[in-house]
Amino acid sequence: MTVTVERGARTGGGQPPAGPRRPRTRDSYALFLLPGFLAFTAIIIVPFLMNTGVSFTEWQGIGSPKWTGLANYRDLLDDSEFWASFRHSLFMVVAMAVVPTVIGLVLAAALFDYVGKHFGGKVASVLRACFYLPQVLPIAVAGIVWSWILAPDNGSLNELLKAVGLGSWQQDWLGDPDIALYSVMGVMVWVQIGFPLVVFMAGLQRVDPQLHEAAELDGAGWWRRFWHITLPQIRPEIYVVLTWCTIAALKVFGAVYVLTKGGPGGATDVPSYFSFTTFFEKTQVGYGAAISTILTVIILALSLILLKLQTRSEEGDRA
Repeated sequence: MTVTVERGARTGGGQPPAGPRRPRTRDSYALFLLPGFLAFTAIIIVPFLMNTGVSFTEWQGIGSPKWTGLANYRDLLDDSEFWASFRHSLFMVVAMAVVPTVIGLVLAAALFDYVGKHFGGKVASVLRACFYLPQVLPIAVAGIVWSWILAPDNGSLNELLKAVGLGSWQQDWLGDPDIALYSVMGVMVWVQIGFPLVVFMAGLQRVDPQLHEAAELDGAGWWRRFWHITLPQIRPEIYVVLTWCTIAALKVFGAVYVLTKGGPGGATDVPSYFSFTTFFEKTQVGYGAAISTILTVIILALSLILLKLQTRSEEGDRA
């Protein structure tokens, strides 16, 4: 009799006793997301909205702001220093995104395919850590060290050139307007290489080695295997690196502040530093806020474009 009742309950003849209702999954997720959302709103959204509001005013940081509408943005269109700083940002994108991505790909492939296989994974890990070290160093420390290296008098680089008989190549690396920007770019390449290298080495570990073995049996050389197998497989990592490094290049500030302070004569000025000097040194708070607002909008738009391209690429691969 007991067995019959239990079977009837299982087949729908009876209702099981009501237990405590489990909370919906979406509601539980919302509880975990709420602290991060509140912090994001307080630290990012509210300051951005306040900065945008200030950009429509004329204000020196004290007293009451004077509403001027779009006057600051109209002035930006005719400001040659503003456009020069954005041209310098394009050079920074090359130094902090394009060049490190290419060098990082080559180094990652060399460490993974050659060093790791011939000298062991520990050696490859040590070299990877050495390349990543500049990312760990505070940019202020790295900038001070490089300012010593590139100093015109008794700087390590000039002394080295003199020691090897290339004294005619000695330069005022950070004081000459013609080469100061390229010197800063060189420093930023050194700083940025570690990040792409680590990301690409992580991506290489998920590439199926059987694909390389099959291609090698068919007579494909290293370059053809790298171009036709490795690169398509790590395309998501390439998009991540380009997006992250491009954003970092557009908002670079610390290196310029420590190395050159935008000089000489504005030769290394970038939008973030131009906004800083306008805001705090010239006390043109509204104008500086307009510069930072434009920079933020450009970074957001570029990020959305890169993310959209990545999504389309992944959808194309799945199709």
